[in-house]
Amino acid sequence: MNKVMSAQEAVSSFVNDGDCLAVGGFVTNRRPYGLVNEVIRQNKKGLYVESGSAGGDIDMLIGTGCVTAILLSYIANSGYSMVCRRFRSAIERGGEAPGSLLFEDFSLDVQTIAYHGAALGLSYVPVKNMLGSDMIDKWGISEEERKKHPKLPSKKFIIQDDPFNPGSKLCLVPTPKIDVALIHAQKASPDGTCAIAGPQFQDMDIGIAAKHTIISCDELLPDAEMRRHPESNTLTGMCVDAVVRMPYGAHPSQCFGLYDYDSRFYIQYEQASRKQKDFDAFIQKYVRDCPTHGDYLDKWGAASLLNLKVVEGYGYKPGVPRK
Repeated sequence: MNKVMSAQEAVSSFVNDGDCLAVGGFVTNRRPYGLVNEVIRQNKKGLYVESGSAGGDIDMLIGTGCVTAILLSYIANSGYSMVCRRFRSAIERGGEAPGSLLFEDFSLDVQTIAYHGAALGLSYVPVKNMLGSDMIDKWGISEEERKKHPKLPSKKFIIQDDPFNPGSKLCLVPTPKIDVALIHAQKASPDGTCAIAGPQFQDMDIGIAAKHTIISCDELLPDAEMRRHPESNTLTGMCVDAVVRMPYGAHPSQCFGLYDYDSRFYIQYEQASRKQKDFDAFIQKYVRDCPTHGDYLDKWGAASLLNLKVVEGYGYKPGVPRK
């Protein structure tokens, strides 16, 4: 089955207002910016976002008013902003105030365990990781507020006795019910098979757990070519609903083996995202005024993008500014 679509077709077909959206990658590493930009262009609203350690792409979703609630452990453009600024602004307005952002905080290891549990079809996972910390005592989203949102579990967690170790406690953390996963891979084929090189983070788990998975890829290969090296493949096409050929689809984040992250973007975004007015202008220029991913790449320039190509043997591009 040929699952190749444009970004516009994939997002319009599978992402709906009010969905639970899980986003792959890690902070400034292999984030699916191209797909996120299309979500913004289509003005999807009321999203419940899962992202583990998130980056500027999620901050953009927050700043454009696409997100109702976010469950994560960290959000930053590391090296440029310690906490993403549109996220911070939304949190400072107050978690349950009208029009603000609902936010729940978990430790990173707990979230990745929960994503794996979701991939296994479990409704919760037992952990010890947050016990003894104030993550147990402090809830970002109250139990009363959760009742208003069917996409949210009724509780942040439940603490109970360990049935196999008397006197020991367990923290039962609900697993997310993911509607759509957005993932960027280096390679994919029309039948949905994809190969992620380098760190995979939570991407395999969210891709399996989601009702619908959209893959963007730098390189689209024939199905037969992907089958020649099955040991290198990450997700089977059975888990994937749409494949979008999208060179530099992770830009401005880095993509292992292909290109480094783009400091120009992060420096501009660090300044623009400080104020909503400047952020809106940034989004207008680089997202809304760019109908396609190709138009977006044209804004940044072919020569500059090619200059981000990693150097053989290094795994990164020497000389790229790190601050």
